[in-house]
Amino acid sequence: MSISDYEREARIQFDPEEGYGLSTLALRSGQHRSLEGEHSDPIYPTSSFVFSSAREAAARFGGEEEGNIYSRFTNPTVQFFEERIAAMEGGERAVATASGMAAILSTCLSLMQNGDHVVCSRSVFGSTVSLFDKYLTRTGISVTYVDPTDLSSWEEAIVPETKMLFLETPSNPLAELTDVAAVAEIAHKHDALLVVDNCFCTPVLQQPLKQGADIIIHSATKYLDGQGRCVGGVVVGRDKELEEVFGFIRTGGACMSPFNAWVFLKGLETLKLRMDAHCKNAMEMATWLEKQEGIDRVYYSGLESHSQHELAKQQQNGFGGVLSFEVKGGQEAAWRFIDATQMVSITGNLGDVKTTITHPATTTHGRMTPEARAEAGIKDNLIRLSVGIEELEDIKKDMQRGLAAV
Repeated sequence: MSISDYEREARIQFDPEEGYGLSTLALRSGQHRSLEGEHSDPIYPTSSFVFSSAREAAARFGGEEEGNIYSRFTNPTVQFFEERIAAMEGGERAVATASGMAAILSTCLSLMQNGDHVVCSRSVFGSTVSLFDKYLTRTGISVTYVDPTDLSSWEEAIVPETKMLFLETPSNPLAELTDVAAVAEIAHKHDALLVVDNCFCTPVLQQPLKQGADIIIHSATKYLDGQGRCVGGVVVGRDKELEEVFGFIRTGGACMSPFNAWVFLKGLETLKLRMDAHCKNAMEMATWLEKQEGIDRVYYSGLESHSQHELAKQQQNGFGGVLSFEVKGGQEAAWRFIDATQMVSITGNLGDVKTTITHPATTTHGRMTPEARAEAGIKDNLIRLSVGIEELEDIKKDMQRGLAAV
């Protein structure tokens, strides 16, 4: 038996189509064993692959024979990660990228062209807005921003050239929700694709493909890793669209490294456990913060005070680990709050097991114009908290330090 035959046989011992639960898929799908019989997923840190003959090399390069050629094209470890996240999201295929932003860029440039139009939620990550406004428009692709919560605004923004609708739900940082099934229906009525950034929920809390979305985007840097170790992204969807995305990555080179893919594989193994803990802590923190005198408003869809609480219960399996709140006062008050904390990490990243805190208006959304931030509801006194899995009382103590400084 050749190594390739052995590997092929080993990989079909677990069939994700058999209806396994999410935690099982996170541990067992996309698994691989070589002749060495390793239990943990192996890393293939190689730039290229050796052929047994010139004929085999020609067949591989010519597409007549399956197999690896060069790690910019395919790499076994990266493929294991792609297979696992595709199984967890319920997609036919996944393509891993160098970052979450590379995932968005690759999706847009591979599936749209000069003259096309995209309708985008106004409440998306600041870098997504910068990418669309500063670079995507240079290719002749136009963008219209809409209120993510207003279904009529999505419908009204569509023109004959519209090829894509793009949204985050919940949004960063205000936890605004979009009805995925309803917007998917609007998109498909106009022969457009619906792309959903599922970074905040992960497949543990939300599976947009099952709600009608066509493509899922992840910044794997966030919850999929969960420990702030690596940067990466992934696109999940149908094979038809993903083949185009793969072609762009293969040619453009925004590919994921084997080591990063291995880290993300390890992250997926504990994803459900971590998301459950994040949700529990965030729910309790949001409830607690809402009662504090120094807080004007808390944004978290798990709160009954949230205007879209019922929608969150309907399309999500939990409310996530990220919340935002407005302190009494302006930017200086928000900065004093952040600077007074001692344990939590002041960083723009989120989705980490360690609690992180940031001031969106001057960090994650700082490249947006003041007008765009105002339209998106991002005020100067807004603070975003990505609630980790430390002891809840210890997180509260740090928040009390912040409140005392406001």
